[in-house]
Amino acid sequence: MTFDPGLDILPKTERLGFEYGPDTFGPEVENRFLKDIRASLKDPRCDGPEVVYSIAMDVGKKKHKELLHKLHLLYGVVTYAAGRLGKEPIRSQGHIHSISPYTNMSTPEVYEIWQGKAIIYMQETAKDNPGRCYAVEAEPGEVVIVPPGWAHATISADPDQPLTFGAWCIREYSFDYDEVREHKGLAWFPVLDEKGNMTWQRNENYEYSDLIEKKPGKYENLGIEKGKSIYQLFEEDSDRFLYVPKPELKKEVWECFVP
Repeated sequence: MTFDPGLDILPKTERLGFEYGPDTFGPEVENRFLKDIRASLKDPRCDGPEVVYSIAMDVGKKKHKELLHKLHLLYGVVTYAAGRLGKEPIRSQGHIHSISPYTNMSTPEVYEIWQGKAIIYMQETAKDNPGRCYAVEAEPGEVVIVPPGWAHATISADPDQPLTFGAWCIREYSFDYDEVREHKGLAWFPVLDEKGNMTWQRNENYEYSDLIEKKPGKYENLGIEKGKSIYQLFEEDSDRFLYVPKPELKKEVWECFVP
């Protein structure tokens, strides 16, 4: 990778997963198979890689393990296969972060791209009216933040290379898929043409809402500093991302949030 995430961890692309350095802890990966995500795809019968992506939830430096538990913070890493899902790019299922038993709220997520090109798609709700819809394109070293309660999915914007990213989330995380699946996906489907260019098609199971395509915000009011990885920022100030398990700390930011 050209980007240094601040952790001794290396994504594997032939057989998806991660290699951890001697000072880094991490679990065996969980694989998401094509059969697991068909219900959220535009064409549920499409062809694609059998293993679409691999997830390692709870990685970090061994010296921080106890502190991360104490702060209710969890760092997860994900790597996607190269290729396509029929005419769609490789992507995750759309979901909303469930109400956390720790904070009694849905919680945000802080993404950081390590390799490849990503689009973090997000919409305010997964109800009939999805509210504002954003497609935020990010490259290695760039950060995208998803606010509490928003439905979202992570999309690989380049079918010719794998996508890898890390993210801060709450330790007591869980996902709610119900409303997204009731609408047969999110409000906009990403579609690739033969040259690999991304276009968007509306999901008619929602009321119409414009799609706003943009680059990531600076997020200075959420502790992000350009040129520093989000793990490095945590090392410098372990309280910096306390708004992830305790989103009420940034209530004023979420009220008028633009990613």
